Amino acid sequence: MGEVYLAEDLKLLRLVALKVLSEEFCQDDRRSARFLLEAQAASALNHPNICTIYEINDDHYPPFIVMEHVEGETLAEKIKAGSFEIAEVLRLALQLAGALSDADAHGIVHRDIKPANIIVTHRGQVKILDFGVAKRVAAESDAETQHDLSRAGFIVGTVGYMSPEQARGLPVDARTDVWSLGVVLYEMLTRHTPFAEATNSDVLAAILRNEPESLRNFNSAIPPNLNASC
Repeated sequence: MGEVYLAEDLKLLRLVALKVLSEEFCQDDRRSARFLLEAQAASALNHPNICTIYEINDDHYPPFIVMEHVEGETLAEKIKAGSFEIAEVLRLALQLAGALSDADAHGIVHRDIKPANIIVTHRGQVKILDFGVAKRVAAESDAETQHDLSRAGFIVGTVGYMSPEQARGLPVDARTDVWSLGVVLYEMLTRHTPFAEATNSDVLAAILRNEPESLRNFNSAIPPNLNASC
């Protein structure tokens, strides 16, 4: 929905990431609401593995969000570059699970956990980005926005990482993010997604009907307990 720029905060003398809503979406009320929701959802969280939001300015045209500048690679880039040691996968998974647990404690479901939305810093710390499709569970203050973004039959998220309830357009809760985290772990361990099909429709059908191939078919060194958890 936007473009991200590296910027300098001239008052605090620090680098920041500036996410600007694309002009083509500024007149789209639904996308504007989603952009605002991203800042509201992420700013409610204070966790070392979630990218910090510093400011939102929706008085400016186009609106923008100022967020923490994180140096590193996306998890998608790291997966593409090569395989992970099992110990590293578990170390990153613990960080991601902690961040999602904190989001759940604040009543927030990310709904788009995937490698492209996760940055791994040079020190091995993960940061979850992009709360643009996040949902506040049972939040009365943004009920109208949630009706628009989460109405029955309206699918939100990235197809290959969706939970079955997401794929069916049903209400979601924190278990959706747990499912998506499992898909991410599967991809980290195998460099394959568990529901890889030719079209998005086929992927959705596979999520609803199929069991993914065992991790140990890709790597017999994967412990049985880890295989079961994914």
